[in-house]
Amino acid sequence: MKPTYENPLETRYSSKEMLFVFSPDFKFTTWRKLWIALAEAQKALGLPITDTQIEDMKAHIEPIDYSVAAAYEKKFRHDVMAHVHTFGEAAREAKPIIHLGATSAFVGDNTDVIQMREGLRLVEKGLINLLDQLKHFSIAHSDLPTLGFTHFQPAQLTTVGKRATLWMMDLLLDYEHLQFVLGGLKLRGIKGTTGTQASFLNLFDGDHEKVKALDSKIAEYFDFPATMPVTGQTYSRKVDSQVLGVLSGIAQSLHKMSNDIRLLQHLKEIEEPFEADQIGSSAMAYKRNPMRSERIAALSRFIINSSMNPQWTQAAQWFERTLDDSANKRLAVPESFLATDAILNIAVNITQNLVVYPRVIEKHIQAELPFMATENIIMEAVKRGGDRQDLHEAIRVHAMAAGKNVKEYGGENDLMERILEDPIFAIQREDLDKLLSPENYIGRSSQQVEEFILEHIDPVLNRHQSLIDRKKRELKV
Repeated sequence: MKPTYENPLETRYSSKEMLFVFSPDFKFTTWRKLWIALAEAQKALGLPITDTQIEDMKAHIEPIDYSVAAAYEKKFRHDVMAHVHTFGEAAREAKPIIHLGATSAFVGDNTDVIQMREGLRLVEKGLINLLDQLKHFSIAHSDLPTLGFTHFQPAQLTTVGKRATLWMMDLLLDYEHLQFVLGGLKLRGIKGTTGTQASFLNLFDGDHEKVKALDSKIAEYFDFPATMPVTGQTYSRKVDSQVLGVLSGIAQSLHKMSNDIRLLQHLKEIEEPFEADQIGSSAMAYKRNPMRSERIAALSRFIINSSMNPQWTQAAQWFERTLDDSANKRLAVPESFLATDAILNIAVNITQNLVVYPRVIEKHIQAELPFMATENIIMEAVKRGGDRQDLHEAIRVHAMAAGKNVKEYGGENDLMERILEDPIFAIQREDLDKLLSPENYIGRSSQQVEEFILEHIDPVLNRHQSLIDRKKRELKV
């Protein structure tokens, strides 16, 4: 038994790749890389920093002695200064110039942006792989008729593949939102204690151009298009809100998709994968619960709720900065990324092996199609000389009787038998069978699948071929 709390996002749900992005090693080695970038840029712009000092820093990016850092933090009550001194102990030649002119936000905020960028790139990969899986599923079932539902009541027919495009449409919107936010991310850069760059202006003896060049060099070092043009001590916390808005959008889409799968599994039309030795219930051995979809729904609600944290944090900031953002950010941002990573991995796993039961789907169609076909039957009977108004009344009477037979007596839908026996319709069995073919009621579903994928999904997938993983996606327990 372990005596301390374990975060299930780490032990059960998120991938090792996303866990690394928000790990201490990634965070604190990035701090050291930022200090190196700062020193290199300062040297290039004329400050008395030596190549030996820079090489000493580069040689000691890793390993990090966390016990030394912990001792310093206990002494200083300041995490950044603890790591400045820890780095200085390792890179002794460089100790005098580490963190020169910078404030804590230089490493803290810039690292936050770098972590979010790397996190979004992993989320992008998950989205691409999910769209790829859904594309193949949608094409495979593009012309398989199924009941469409509005208000979870049977409506006109659609196809299994067309329904999957609805999930893809939501995810495509999420992809576009992600691209906008990811493409617009900027580093905080070097801005000083209140964002005025006063300390750096002093270092460069009032040379504004060198201060501006220093800011640009930091962005270039980490492959960002630019730094934020103005900040307080921190970058605007609205950035966190925008980033978590992307994650919330994905969670909304996957919650909706997982709900659909759960309802379809209840109807026994579609079923998520079920392992050979998997147990659905400790009491009811026959059960096959949609536990993967339920996990998506649970984690999605967590992500959606967590997206409120940076919204309130941004709204509650005072002037150039307050520290009520820090503790909140340490929870809300990483955990939202870890949970989003998890639901994307689960969704890819589900869609790799979704099971479709065409015979059950056909049975459900046949129970409802007679009602849906009545207008076509009336039109056919009119062509044969019938009176539209008389035919409509006859259909109404027969439909009410058939509905009563189904709802009150638990019988079969015998509407078609009633119509065949009523001479007013003058219709034969073979003609009726043609009218009742489900393919007559799916509209442009198949064509919509083809067009949507060709025009909207394939261009996205083609841009990101290197991200597509063809291996089976395994899940944690």
